[in-house]
Amino acid sequence: MDNQSLNADILILEGLKVTPRSSIAAFIFLLLMYIFIMVANIGLVVLIFMERSLHQPMYLLFCNMSVNEVFGATIVVPHILRDLFVSDSERYIHYIVCVVQAFCVNLYGGVCHTILMTMTFDRYMAICNPLRYTIIMTNWMVVKLSVAAWAVVFVMVSILLSLTIRLSRCRRFIDNAHCDNASLFKLSCEDVVINHAFGLSYSVLLLGSSTGSVTLTYIKIATVCLRSKTKTINTKALQTCATHFTLYIILMFSAFIIIILHRFPHLSDHRKMVSTVGEVALPALNAVIYGLQIKEIRQKIVALFQRKGHLQ
Repeated sequence: MDNQSLNADILILEGLKVTPRSSIAAFIFLLLMYIFIMVANIGLVVLIFMERSLHQPMYLLFCNMSVNEVFGATIVVPHILRDLFVSDSERYIHYIVCVVQAFCVNLYGGVCHTILMTMTFDRYMAICNPLRYTIIMTNWMVVKLSVAAWAVVFVMVSILLSLTIRLSRCRRFIDNAHCDNASLFKLSCEDVVINHAFGLSYSVLLLGSSTGSVTLTYIKIATVCLRSKTKTINTKALQTCATHFTLYIILMFSAFIIIILHRFPHLSDHRKMVSTVGEVALPALNAVIYGLQIKEIRQKIVALFQRKGHLQ
């Protein structure tokens, strides 16, 4: 009985389907991307906290994004790197570890949306209500928005995973490169209508809220810019909002692709590849877009390298 219980708790991950020759290239690519994600995002957080001129709500809220990107990449990428050189029959993962990874993966995905919503609110206040901006967007407000961005998703994902772990399991094979909620409840032979219903409701609520808030905010911002005769306001709005909107479009596009591909089992290889690329591409793009697009951060990075050059 102990051996049967142990075997039931050991799952098999399918992993990425790569040939032995391409596994080395895939390993090098993912490793370099992971190193870049860690260095770039952690570097941006350190830079923002060290430079007092960057202690503004927009940049402090952005720190949440960088922390979340480091968190999401660390949950998935090292595990995939290890499995690239492990045979198909030896890609084992304990059920508890799989549940923790699934929780973190879903938490990461949800927090991406809620953080972008908090940044949308910040841009709305800065452009549409500039006179009240400093009164409303205080340090305490930044803290509350940051906590809310993580706490709401934490609660929702906790409910999502609790509905999954209550199910009995009749399978051991995870048809994915890493664990997520959808892969876990597919292990059960029970009725998973509740899981599908709550999962779909959660996705609709999350994506609908983020899409609605971003759409309404940008319509309001566009209206303000059209009415404004000041070129400075229009330029600032275009610069900051273009960066935010680019990240949002990329995030929504990748999220919809993964959700759609989950509904087509015969496209599992495509889903795994898209999911893996998203885990490294989005965090890397986040750092590049914000690091190079936002003038204040770009100037600080250039000044930092110039300072090091003079010291050498």
